[in-house]
Amino acid sequence: MRRFGEFLFVRHRHNWLLLLRFALVGASGVLVNLLTLVLVKRLGPPTEDPLFGLPLTEFNVRWYHVYSTVAFVVANLWNFQLNRTYTFRSARHAGWWREYGPFFAVGLAGQFVGLLLLTALMHRGSPLSLPTGILDGSTGLRTRLYWAQLIVIAVVTPVSFVLNKVWTFAAVRAHHPDLADPSHTDEVLAEAGVPAHDPAPTSAAPAPVRRNRAR
Repeated sequence: MRRFGEFLFVRHRHNWLLLLRFALVGASGVLVNLLTLVLVKRLGPPTEDPLFGLPLTEFNVRWYHVYSTVAFVVANLWNFQLNRTYTFRSARHAGWWREYGPFFAVGLAGQFVGLLLLTALMHRGSPLSLPTGILDGSTGLRTRLYWAQLIVIAVVTPVSFVLNKVWTFAAVRAHHPDLADPSHTDEVLAEAGVPAHDPAPTSAAPAPVRRNRAR
């Protein structure tokens, strides 16, 4: 048990630090996400009004799908910039667009899953539908969309962390081995083309000096 604790908390302490930073950035991103959601909700049509129907189905894209997606895009940009400069510190080792492409792709995949979950939480005929009695929309704290969005963020964030660590910000593993998992330092150094343990340089023995004897 002691060895397991050492393996989990000592050898992987840097991963825990990265997760803490990611969580702090994510917490700020949640605020940005919700503030954006509140703003677009107030400016737009009622959340559950249909926007257009999905072909060959009985389902509709509703305004809350649009509001959630707009909030995602704004928070995604916010989180990316903070993760790039603070969490993974990869700004000096990869171009902005080169990293934002994978980051946005990861976020977009998460948003797609999140929209499915959001629909299940908001659709009144769904077994996962949030109750309309307590969450009747009379105040901000009793608005179903806000709580549904929070649940979506809580579900999607852990998966996003793992994917962004191993894919989006992978440049830091090659350029900064100290930011990698300490238990895989040798592999990281090998990936960067640096020998894990450079042998100490050996100096060549000095050539013997011949002295000519005076005759």
